Amino acid sequence: MLPTTFLFALGAGIGSVTIAPVNSAPLGFFDSGVGGLTVVRAAQELLPAEDILYLGDTARLPYGSKSPETIRQFADEDVRFLISKGVKAIVVACNTATAHALPQLREQYRVPILGVIEPGVDAAVSCPNVERVGIIATRGTIGSHAYQHALALRKTGLIIHGQATPLLVPLIEENWIDHPATRQILKSYLYPLVEKGIDTLMLACTHYPLLIPVLKDLLPAEIRLVDSATTCAEHLKTELTRLDLLNPEARDGTLEIHLTDLSDEFESLAKQFLKKSPGRIRRAVLGS
Repeated sequence: MLPTTFLFALGAGIGSVTIAPVNSAPLGFFDSGVGGLTVVRAAQELLPAEDILYLGDTARLPYGSKSPETIRQFADEDVRFLISKGVKAIVVACNTATAHALPQLREQYRVPILGVIEPGVDAAVSCPNVERVGIIATRGTIGSHAYQHALALRKTGLIIHGQATPLLVPLIEENWIDHPATRQILKSYLYPLVEKGIDTLMLACTHYPLLIPVLKDLLPAEIRLVDSATTCAEHLKTELTRLDLLNPEARDGTLEIHLTDLSDEFESLAKQFLKKSPGRIRRAVLGS
């Protein structure tokens, strides 16, 4: 276990050993774009004293259409950037990067690294009556079978149905959350799962928590929703507590956003996802 006041040897292959104060250090989050900000928002609600540094690899999004090898390369560069900023723990706030890169990242670096898949899966199987689980996600996440595999390992006998929902991310980013077109597309995606008798629906993309009000309106009330943002934030709090890495100060934490490509639309998107102004946004250069 890491010492409570020092972070020792942050990463393999980074260079000389680094010793730095830990509890007051920021938390690092990364995603290919804006979706990971739903995880940040959930973390801010549970851990208001923590400073957060968010990296959006907007120059190379989306990760879901890339090969696993490329995703692992990009994720490695993301982690190196965050480590260079002195973060005490890292959240892979991207389902695709979690599916393809998390094991490699954990093996290579000694800083605690969390993903969004395991907490969601644990939450899904926590109900003793769960029998049929539906998963909606990008094509890359569904194709990785990461959720399906993790669910099958946690509980035998589950019936699992994965549904790729590629049209949802652009609709959410267009802020068409409650648009008739979005509702119609959701019906096309969801009704086959409902007909198969699912009792739990996993929202396996960090954009999808924004759809929860619409999903509750469209789905039968008995179908339980599990989203990767809330469950990941809860797991993060548990892990920081276990590792004695919580910031003990009674204050409001800060949010610092870094993007690999700055665009005029990101600020409005970030405000939509965070439900408040993102503040100053900085340019990030990776691989230097």
